[in-house]
Amino acid sequence: MKIITFYLPQFHEIPENNEWWGKGFTEWVNVKKAQPLFDGHYQPRIPKDKNYYNLLDKKTIKWQAEIAKKYGIYGFCFYHYWFDGHMLLEKPIEIFLQNKDIDINYCISWANEDWTNAWANNSNKTLISQNYGSKKEWINHFDYFLRFFKDDRYIKINNKPLLIIYRPELIGCLNEMLDTWNELAIENGFDGITFAYQHFNYGNMKNKDDSRFSYQIEYQPSYAMKESENNRLLLFLKRIKNKIDVFSQKIFHKSIQVSTLKNNLKKYDYDELWNNILKRNPENEKNVPGAFVGWDNTPRKNNRGSVVVNNTPSKFENYMVKQINNAKDKYHKDFIFMFAWNEWAEGGYLEPDEKYNYEYLQAIKNALNKTNENPYTKG
Repeated sequence: MKIITFYLPQFHEIPENNEWWGKGFTEWVNVKKAQPLFDGHYQPRIPKDKNYYNLLDKKTIKWQAEIAKKYGIYGFCFYHYWFDGHMLLEKPIEIFLQNKDIDINYCISWANEDWTNAWANNSNKTLISQNYGSKKEWINHFDYFLRFFKDDRYIKINNKPLLIIYRPELIGCLNEMLDTWNELAIENGFDGITFAYQHFNYGNMKNKDDSRFSYQIEYQPSYAMKESENNRLLLFLKRIKNKIDVFSQKIFHKSIQVSTLKNNLKKYDYDELWNNILKRNPENEKNVPGAFVGWDNTPRKNNRGSVVVNNTPSKFENYMVKQINNAKDKYHKDFIFMFAWNEWAEGGYLEPDEKYNYEYLQAIKNALNKTNENPYTKG
């Protein structure tokens, strides 16, 4: 089983972030300033040995690849930020490309949203916007991708590089652009491109045209959270906030898995979200199963954020065993996309921290071994 983990490159300074958020800004700024917002809230998260790394250091990226492979991770999916030729946070993947001794597979997800300040406040100011352009701009973008596609470590399916679009519904010229890229890939010796998407309005957009895509990634925990929020009782409880929570437990004799706290902080129960994931049935053959370590975006959003509670490495291992079997038996896929490798400010990371050490990575390895699906030992 190929577990591919989403990889955030925002752990080094760039001029734009220094301008927008202050000199020296990286994702570690958010991580370090986090505070517990309720009893038992696990914040701040501290990397093991206080390893607040800089992704401009090749040794850091090599270390990440080494421990990922050691514990059975098949590859990284690097987020890519491209705004009509203007790039942000591109250096880590370029360092990766230049250093062939960094030995792990990888692919790219184009995070094609506008950059805004929405995670910091409610003003939703656009910092840099997307402009998809026309064929000239699409060719320019493809030429950048091509250097990675030609790398032996880049993930390909039947000689087609795997390219993920984060939110394809935002792209008005989607089909024309993807057709151009596919033609260019063939001209450059590939059999085309394998396109996948993470969000198409969470898979629920009516009349969507995903005909150019081979895969729809069930991006977790977003899908599982949406299922919980669609429950009418939970929406009712959200409107009338915490007071009804105690009353509901008395009347219905059940715990409420999603509750709202002061200033709209939301809490989700880890077990309920994973049960939502495990009971899902693929809509069609395009669906690819997802998984998640944890979730807590309060380092970014403070009390406007959301938190998953009651997660532990042992639970994670148990759920991963089941999801690996689901991938094989229900989805008929040999890969799972995992949130995430290093989303420290959103509570989704496999990298070791001061509390759990390497336990979440060990859980991955244990689950792969229990299912006889470790890609480095199988067969």
